[in-house]
Amino acid sequence: MREQVGSSAGMAEQRREQMLHAALEVIVERGYPDTRITDVAERAGASPALVIYYFKTRDHLLTEALRYSEDRWYATATRRMGAISTSAGQLEEFIAMMCLPEQEGGAEDSWLLWLDLWAQSPRNPAVSAIRQKIDERWREALRSLVLTGQEAGEFAAVDADGFAAMLSALLYGFVVPIALDDPVVGPTQAFELSMQFASGRLGFPWNGRGARS
Repeated sequence: MREQVGSSAGMAEQRREQMLHAALEVIVERGYPDTRITDVAERAGASPALVIYYFKTRDHLLTEALRYSEDRWYATATRRMGAISTSAGQLEEFIAMMCLPEQEGGAEDSWLLWLDLWAQSPRNPAVSAIRQKIDERWREALRSLVLTGQEAGEFAAVDADGFAAMLSALLYGFVVPIALDDPVVGPTQAFELSMQFASGRLGFPWNGRGARS
């Protein structure tokens, strides 16, 4: 009996993830405001009623999809950074995943999600709450990287909170040109400029992608 319950729970979670993945695909294609329950249901191979059963409302579905996207990104980042021995290398990997679309788990489509997230936040309290939590998580991840690097003697004694705020603002500033395929400021330049800033502020040498230990 317990095995049946566990199997049913696993299938339900798998179905839920299929719907979230479908919602992300539709949001990237159509934008947050134009994504409908029926669109997501069709993409997921489910009925609209089943989608509503899992998520109750359209806004709940879309905000959960944004949360799901961030959780997947951090899971990939944690795995990839765990294979790197230095804090400088981990920071480089973190920034690369934000800027370079060829990276596994990279943020190429996520930038489009971020544009929608920011556009909806001022007028949608649910989206605004998600945006705030994502920002807090992002800055805390950078802060933690800095503190670990300082403890290891890799990074200079800068204010970790201030650095996290500055680097996150710099990367956010690159969102628009990357998302819009700007011919001048592309992913590679965004990555290199971000790394030049980070290495300069934190006092570690950086000579280009792949130079980390």
